[in-house]
Amino acid sequence: MIKLLTPYPALLATENNEKTVVVADLHIGWEVSLAEEGVHVPSQTIKLQRKLSEIIRKAKPEKILFLGDVKHTIARAEVEEWRDVPQLFESIAKEVNEIMVVPGNHDGNLEPLLPENVKILPITGIRIGETGFFHGHAWPSPELLACKNLVIGHLHPVVVFRDPLGFRITSQVWVEAKCDGLKLAKTLLKKLKIKFENDVTSAFEKEFGVVPRVNKLFIMPAFNDFLGGQPVNAGSICQEEKYRDFIGPILRSGAVDMSEAEVYMLDGTYLGRISQLRMLM
Repeated sequence: MIKLLTPYPALLATENNEKTVVVADLHIGWEVSLAEEGVHVPSQTIKLQRKLSEIIRKAKPEKILFLGDVKHTIARAEVEEWRDVPQLFESIAKEVNEIMVVPGNHDGNLEPLLPENVKILPITGIRIGETGFFHGHAWPSPELLACKNLVIGHLHPVVVFRDPLGFRITSQVWVEAKCDGLKLAKTLLKKLKIKFENDVTSAFEKEFGVVPRVNKLFIMPAFNDFLGGQPVNAGSICQEEKYRDFIGPILRSGAVDMSEAEVYMLDGTYLGRISQLRMLM
């Protein structure tokens, strides 16, 4: 079972009465990239740490799962990250029994920054109950397609509203979309160059020992609310060529119906479908 932890950009996954808080996209050290552009912002890591601690106190989980992009620089680690990443994880380790990380595309050289008791999982993700969790920049393990739900981060979804005077308002959101598990399985079989006839289900089960059952995809908002985001109601997230590499293989597969995806604000307010929200841009 999964539950949105309103009004936070976090969810709670429960299996056998064991609770796991899930957050994505902290991007610790993002301030360094701003400084390189001449914009100097003090480290905001302590604010992220306090928000995590507040969630843990309220949800009382046994575990916490970081769903990728813990740090900001992609292939290296800046001095600030060597300071801030250990500081945050050492603090959180005092509040939960287990910390897990599914690496994202920004998490190169992350392992040396983490305390020894942090469990680094494969980029292909982890299954908790009927839900598969992975960052979203790479394919999940085939076994996760046996889940009913998939949850990713990576995209930092937001909606943008424009009033009659031209003012823009941006808000972080959750996205819940229908996902065609058979089409996803077919695309993955082709990517892995596995030959099959018309029966995708049988071929997938024969190769991986599971039947594809995915029917929903949830896209998490970034935990770091200082980051920019992809405006889901702008149409760019799936249509413009410049975004094709960024959006990840799940959306590129064509198995996800983004136009009819439903959008929720962090406080749980239902905003409507993306196709409806595009009229407000």
